[in-house]
Amino acid sequence: MFELLKTDGQTKARLGRLTTAHGVVDTPVFMPVGTQASVKALDPRELLETGTQIILGNTYHLNIRPGLEIIRAAGGLHKFMSWAGPILTDSGGFQVFSLAKIRKIQAHGVEFRSHLDGTLLFLGPKEAMEIQRTLGSDIAMVFDDCPPHTSTPRELRAAVDRTIRWARECREQPRGDGQLVFGIAQGAANAALREECVKALVALEFDGYAIGGVSVGEPEPEMMKAIEITEPWLPANRPRYAMGLGTPAQLVELVARGVDMFDCVLPTRVARNGTAFTRKGSTSIKAGSNKSNFGPIEEGCECYACRHFTRAYLRHLLNVEEILGLRMLSVHNSHMFLKLMADVRRTIADGTFAEFRRDFVANYVPTQKVLLARAAAAER
Repeated sequence: MFELLKTDGQTKARLGRLTTAHGVVDTPVFMPVGTQASVKALDPRELLETGTQIILGNTYHLNIRPGLEIIRAAGGLHKFMSWAGPILTDSGGFQVFSLAKIRKIQAHGVEFRSHLDGTLLFLGPKEAMEIQRTLGSDIAMVFDDCPPHTSTPRELRAAVDRTIRWARECREQPRGDGQLVFGIAQGAANAALREECVKALVALEFDGYAIGGVSVGEPEPEMMKAIEITEPWLPANRPRYAMGLGTPAQLVELVARGVDMFDCVLPTRVARNGTAFTRKGSTSIKAGSNKSNFGPIEEGCECYACRHFTRAYLRHLLNVEEILGLRMLSVHNSHMFLKLMADVRRTIADGTFAEFRRDFVANYVPTQKVLLARAAAAER
């Protein structure tokens, strides 16, 4: 199922191969997010052209719309969305965090009020696994309790206890044909809770392990700490997945810390606001400086947008709200993330990852928000 091919000699970076029912995934890998059975603004052909190996779907959202009856009648999620490659489905555990205002945590799951019409819904380990079985995803995630990073020690303790208990219940549920199941470790930046949670999950022998409770509003140093205190307890012979992360520079740093799999909405989300990712940081294509810039989004980039359109033209499209503009930025950003991961795999394979990491991070300018968070952490 997972073959560890090589470990970098100077970092914890790993080169691996994950075999699923719908194909092989080379790791480290970035997974575009298709919450509603679609990666926003991109079609399957474009996803393949940008180098996508595996995409995400979301249990909570797909259960509401279009509903399991439609997806079952379509022959499963792959056929419904015309994607032949691997799919990982989130269990809906993240919605325990993101929809905190319309949910109530109970002993065996979470009661939600639909964010659409207020309909009462219940999602627990049994329900989450049943939905993912119907979706037919290649990788199903256990249902967990993802607490805010501002949680009190007592709240963190309760979330970890629920996560472990719910993981056991998920482990007992039937799976789809060839479906893999990953456990999710919680515990925020508390080393003892992280260790306890991972050890309990490893004892259940899941096919892979995710580091949850990151990308929940915490400062970057706290996020890195959560990864660092969790990684030592994860088994080397299973894939490691950091959920909801991150920026390009963060991905490189997290690979160096021993993580294999990533997902994030950033590439297409910021594209819709007119922002492009480059190897030197993010940039606003709407900026006035691009009004007569007839160069590509990024020199040397081989994506369709950079090969065919100029910054000036894309800026015009964005300003007049033509859909092609945000689509092309989505193509570029997705390509940039996926090409970065391809370069990471190549440099791990040839033994130059440490040098690649140093150069990439040195040349990548973080956003002002990240810089301020780093400065605040340095003062503490």
